[in-house]
Amino acid sequence: MLRTIRTLCALGVGLAAATALVAAAPASAQEDDFTLYAREVAGEEEEPQQLPRVGDSFTFADDLYEEKGGEKVGRDGVTCTVVRTGNPLDIQCLGTFVLSGGQITAQVLMTVPLTEEEQPPFDAAVTGGTDDYRGASGQIHFTDDGAYQKLDFDLSD
Repeated sequence: MLRTIRTLCALGVGLAAATALVAAAPASAQEDDFTLYAREVAGEEEEPQQLPRVGDSFTFADDLYEEKGGEKVGRDGVTCTVVRTGNPLDIQCLGTFVLSGGQITAQVLMTVPLTEEEQPPFDAAVTGGTDDYRGASGQIHFTDDGAYQKLDFDLSD
């Protein structure tokens, strides 16, 4: 189950990262579609845990890349809170992605099956941004891609 929760967090981060890359260009120069790759930054090792309870939360961070193994283009931080228990769980995640042109924010309510090794693909909403990303909106599609999370984003006009 811990792997499932970590996978969900990584996916959430990945979605937010993709959104951040799209918004990195000035609003007038933005394209509608971009892809980024997120790789989780090592944190403290977690011990095996009990099933989560409503209100439990966890955080994680990723480095963001335009291509796997490429140069780092940004970073993110994500906080997730369990809002419904059972199988599947519902987890509300909020992420902030930092790029050279500013910050992008995104959120998602993820449904997490406790019996699967990988999280199914999901979408997150882009909720705003700062500087070059001011007024950003749209969504990010997250999928597992080996050691990375692939973030395909579609920003609205």
